[in-house]
Amino acid sequence: MSDKIRIGGHLSIRGGYGKAAEEARLHCAGAFQYFPKNPRSLAVKDYDKRDASRCKEISSKHGIISVAHTPYPSNLALGQEADAGQYAAVVSSLRNDLEIAESCGSLGIVVHFGTYKKRNPLQGYQNVIQCINEVLSGWGGIAKLLIENQAGDHGMMGMTLEEMVQIRDLCQSPGSIGFCLDSCHAFASGMWRGENDDDFIPRAEQLGYLDALEVIHLNDSRYPVLSRKDRHARVGQGFIGKAGFCSLLSHPVIRTKPMIMESESGEDGTYMEDINRVFEWIEAEQPE
Repeated sequence: MSDKIRIGGHLSIRGGYGKAAEEARLHCAGAFQYFPKNPRSLAVKDYDKRDASRCKEISSKHGIISVAHTPYPSNLALGQEADAGQYAAVVSSLRNDLEIAESCGSLGIVVHFGTYKKRNPLQGYQNVIQCINEVLSGWGGIAKLLIENQAGDHGMMGMTLEEMVQIRDLCQSPGSIGFCLDSCHAFASGMWRGENDDDFIPRAEQLGYLDALEVIHLNDSRYPVLSRKDRHARVGQGFIGKAGFCSLLSHPVIRTKPMIMESESGEDGTYMEDINRVFEWIEAEQPE
């Protein structure tokens, strides 16, 4: 990927995938995220391939990067032993999401690490690996499955760099797996502690996490560090604040990944105010 900085927000596909890409272009966004289908359902979608192709064409022409976010019921840690029917629905839905993302020319599909609340936590991790392996079995597309770190509000899984790197390494197709770093979740879990955290980047580099990092969810937090609460705020308007984001964005690898905002939009209904704010922060940090 080039050194171009790409920032955008989560956009609706109410008018189709192509319209979402066109909206990103009109609002000068270099990236956008979308739900490939109903975010509350695991039902497989028979999508309009011509519409998806239009999204890919617009994005490619204007240098926009898109990423899909899987429906909320997608739980990698569920496991067949808990509910075979629900597990099969998760696998089919995620494969469907991958196919849509591929048709749209998207980077991949973001999926939360997963939750498992039974006594044996090791089984939860085994379930995550099994689910990912089944989803990616025979997959030859460019779109990747992107594991997102979690805030800790629904359990202990997915809160550390080590977990995500280890899960990726243990899967059968690590080349088709990447990471999505959510700044709010990282702050809430303590994985990244904000402005004064000098350990996060060196650890991420040492573990190989940065090598597989594909996208950033650039969200501020409504609650303090270690709160384990997943409550997004607009950038610069939460407990992470300008100083925290400037610290994170000072690293060249982080800065050149597509950044997606998932908080509420500005008064004009777009993310342009927040996008411009981040560009100002980055430019102010550049040496003269």
